Amino acid sequence: MRVLAVNAGSSSLKLRLLGPDDELLDEAAIAPWNTADIAPAVERLCSPPEAVGHRVVHGGERREPVLIDQPVEADLAALTPLAPVHQPLALAAIRVVQRALPGVPAVACFDTAYHASLPAAAATYALPAAWRERYGLKRYGFHGLSHAYAARRAGEMLGRDRARRAVTCHLGAGASLCASLDYRSVDTTMGFTPLEGLVMATRSGSVDPGLVLWLATEARIAPEEIAHQLETASGLAGLTGGSGDMRDVIAARARGEARAVLAFDVYIHRLTREIAAMTVALGGLDVLVFTGGVGEHVPEVRHEAVVRLGFLGISIDGERNAGAVAGDTNITGADSAVATVVIESREDVEIARDTRAVLAGRA
Repeated sequence: MRVLAVNAGSSSLKLRLLGPDDELLDEAAIAPWNTADIAPAVERLCSPPEAVGHRVVHGGERREPVLIDQPVEADLAALTPLAPVHQPLALAAIRVVQRALPGVPAVACFDTAYHASLPAAAATYALPAAWRERYGLKRYGFHGLSHAYAARRAGEMLGRDRARRAVTCHLGAGASLCASLDYRSVDTTMGFTPLEGLVMATRSGSVDPGLVLWLATEARIAPEEIAHQLETASGLAGLTGGSGDMRDVIAARARGEARAVLAFDVYIHRLTREIAAMTVALGGLDVLVFTGGVGEHVPEVRHEAVVRLGFLGISIDGERNAGAVAGDTNITGADSAVATVVIESREDVEIARDTRAVLAGRA
């Protein structure tokens, strides 16, 4: 079955047409994008897809991918407040692709689904029970499609028994970590929304909730403005006062610009602190995985992170790390007790697998 994987992100739209064995038949990437770009890109594909799989950031309580119909679409739209940047983009892509490919079945594949296995201790916020039960307040986690693929691919590269305890680092414009034990998520850094956790390109990551309350009550900043600033003007962009692109931060850091030096240090501090926390959740570490735009293409981030994590018995090969800028690469140091690998993010493969599974079940 030919599956078109649609990944409508905040900064780019990626279309990948995969064959029955997940071979890449055609692809298109548009950045920046709007809905008018989608139909022409679909029409230019080398062959028509037999099914479509959409990456959807938030699936709420859904634990499995689902065939898209009007009630499902309405349910996903209702989750927009929990992922205000991404959910509307995914819904817009769903509608346009449905018009471009009438009659072709479409499946929603959720970034939250992989984290449905989180134990209660990891998923539960220390909030009043009445709030948690009434509003569904819990840690959902995100980037699950990427984390699931990266953990499984690490097992293929190293052998399944040598990758049972994996910390996968999805580092891109959005960033999160996942602790996978026997290829099931047991902890992650994002929570109720994709705003929690690591420092990201324009998102703050975790901040003291008291700080947010102070901004609202004492500084008298409107909640909508606080939300906007935390989502779009914080993170690396907020720290540098300019670009949130890690490549720009690295270049400015090399020139000795103080803001960029601080931005990089804050990013690495938060990253390594949370990798250590994920390792605790696993009771040890077999493999550290870097994926996503930053994780795959910025050797400096991998180097600095591993240097600070040396106490865990991790080391990497400097030459292999410097050369690992494309494709899947084992960069483990000769004397390292923990494997370190760089894996190309292939959410499209995970989307295609989920889509075929849903349609096979329907049949």
